[in-house]
Amino acid sequence: MSSAEPSNRYGVVPVESAKTMSGLQLLTAIMKQAAPEPPIQQTLDFRLVQVEPGLTTFVGIPRFDYYNPLGSVHGGYTAALLDSCMACAVHSRLDAGYSYTTLEIKINYVRAITSRTGEVRAEGKVISFGKRIATAEGRLVDSAGKLYAHGTTTCLILAL
Repeated sequence: MSSAEPSNRYGVVPVESAKTMSGLQLLTAIMKQAAPEPPIQQTLDFRLVQVEPGLTTFVGIPRFDYYNPLGSVHGGYTAALLDSCMACAVHSRLDAGYSYTTLEIKINYVRAITSRTGEVRAEGKVISFGKRIATAEGRLVDSAGKLYAHGTTTCLILAL
């Protein structure tokens, strides 16, 4: 097996299967490990722990491996967690046969994350859900509820 091939836990749900599932069904299957988790979750060691219509939560533990030259966790880690929770909140509202793509993402970094921060939670919630456009907001907090970053996204809804 080459390094580009997925392990038995990580991979991509085939489009043919994804077309038959609502976003909520697909995300629930991923959360319960009944469907493959996306490879980004393995790369950045985070996981989906909550999914409801219009709401998702991911958790992760920032590691020294994610540090930038300034001595803190790279902003890309924060952006990946917030992008995931916000976009998946939109995904959780989609009917079978629909997908989405991110049109815009905005992140506000409030304080630095380090490997001493401990587990962080990225909580995403749909703000507006239309036939073609949806928006969501997200917050990244530590176990005590301290805010590290927040953001918004705009997603385009597509028929598969």
